[in-house]
Amino acid sequence: MSEYSGPYLFDVGVIAVAHTDSPVREQALSYVKRAITGEIDAVVPYPAVFGAHTVLTTYYGISNEDASRLLGNFMDAQRIYWYDRIPEEIARNGLDQAAKENIDAWDSYYAAVARDEGVNTVLTLDDDFKQFDAFETKIILSPAQFQQLNRFLES
Repeated sequence: MSEYSGPYLFDVGVIAVAHTDSPVREQALSYVKRAITGEIDAVVPYPAVFGAHTVLTTYYGISNEDASRLLGNFMDAQRIYWYDRIPEEIARNGLDQAAKENIDAWDSYYAAVARDEGVNTVLTLDDDFKQFDAFETKIILSPAQFQQLNRFLES
């Protein structure tokens, strides 16, 4: 983590993987634990929690009840800054960026939140955020780990 600095915005995939039994779980969980303990400054938009719930139940086969419990426990973390607003300006900025950069609107929303909150690094599983200059993008999985995750999801 030394080359990247906080505050860190957590993308959906990082939150989801941290709450699974996948073989690459520890990569994501290490960041989540640091955020929970206050070792790193973390920004988590509430919609990322709902997105993680969808990922957990749809792709990881975790029951609705278990996903809700796991993520509810995560939301109890008092040292995380929970971004609880979706002002019109941020929503419009996200949509504008989605069109301009040809990316998913959720990713452009998270990028707008990152800029609004002065985030230095977005933690993610993919390279969708690399096109933004306002912050660094830290892909927490190596290509080999990403392949390992994909094999896990296929089984």
